[in-house]
Amino acid sequence: MPSLLLIEDDDAIRTALELSLTRQGHRVATAASGEDGLKLLREQRPDLIVLDVMLPGIDGFEVCRRIRRTDQLPIILLTARNDDIDVVVGLESGADDYVVKPVQGRVLDARIRAVLRRGERESSDSATFGSLVIDRSAMTVTKNGEDLQLTPTELRLLLELSRRPGQALSRQQLLRLVWEHDYLGDSRLVDACVQRLRAKVEDVPSSPTLIRTVRGVGYRLDPPQ
Repeated sequence: MPSLLLIEDDDAIRTALELSLTRQGHRVATAASGEDGLKLLREQRPDLIVLDVMLPGIDGFEVCRRIRRTDQLPIILLTARNDDIDVVVGLESGADDYVVKPVQGRVLDARIRAVLRRGERESSDSATFGSLVIDRSAMTVTKNGEDLQLTPTELRLLLELSRRPGQALSRQQLLRLVWEHDYLGDSRLVDACVQRLRAKVEDVPSSPTLIRTVRGVGYRLDPPQ
């Protein structure tokens, strides 16, 4: 049974989502503020965090940043509007996905399960790209022998690219493979995740040699020259 931490300040929304997600088979702990959520996170170890953007005191963006400093737990943002700025800032803060309010419990449950599937183990092969080693059995990535701390979404994106070295994958293909949905506007999810992933796997993230942008298409993972 997946365990969730729901951080939402609106009492009615928090109660409704807690009830719906519990009925869907999740264990749900709740917090009404960013401060309380961070405190609860230190006391528990949820499988995933559902985080509202507009919180009193510390907002959801700052909560997300603080979590990402020490933890790679998957995070889904709840935003009141499909606003480009809110979404981009949230994704750059380290969120794995976002859902626009008002949200039905079943929709959120589907997104939660899709995110959690990204961390499931795969076949027992591995791939090497220069100093980067991807172990699909252990679901680990090392660079120069050092373990990289990737979120489940970053890991899944790297796995999908590594299965097709040198092949360009469109943003829509990556949305279907990694996020399991392909809404056109959600291409921002791909771009933000690629940016975070490059910061961890590239020697010089601003001049990537592994994860290349294919203009007008998407991205590809290049074998080392």
